[in-house]
Amino acid sequence: MKEFHASQTLRLRVPNEAIPIEHYLRQPQRLVQAITDPRRIEVLGDGLYRLSLRPLQFFGISIEPTADLRVWSLADGTLQLESVACRVKGPEYLSFVNDSFGMALQGSLTPQRQTTYTELQGQANLQIHLELPPPIRFMPASVLDRTGKTFLGGILSTIKHRIERQLVEDYRAWVATTHQQPHVSPQGSLQGRTVQG
Repeated sequence: MKEFHASQTLRLRVPNEAIPIEHYLRQPQRLVQAITDPRRIEVLGDGLYRLSLRPLQFFGISIEPTADLRVWSLADGTLQLESVACRVKGPEYLSFVNDSFGMALQGSLTPQRQTTYTELQGQANLQIHLELPPPIRFMPASVLDRTGKTFLGGILSTIKHRIERQLVEDYRAWVATTHQQPHVSPQGSLQGRTVQG
């Protein structure tokens, strides 16, 4: 059994809008959609999502991991994420991989409010363990470790870059839509709603 792990940090400045980003972060499904292609997400229940990654090449083996993620918010607006189950799809001759494959993903995103912006501070840790087939198993440990770390680092970097690209854009679009939504007054007339920040 071989274990590989990698970590990634994120510091992202988000300009303050009419609705604080803490309100946006209380909608976990939006972050899940920001970190990957929405077509690869299946909602399993409240705060639980199945994420299918694109096929990946790992030591020359093509695998397609799926992970069930639990996402929730804390009182201070921090968003937490952790994997609760996983499996891989691959060639039939690699069916044994699922017997040994395990993946643990943990992440957090904490807002730190400043005068004109909010800094999102993120941390993600990814670990996998699996039984390698014989030809790969006998490679030098340094090569295995370096390749495994690069592989996992690539997954985390992809998530980080998607958050950097998608999150601010999606947050601004959400504020614009939410800020303009009308609501019904007690007298039954429609009024524009202004949300205070």
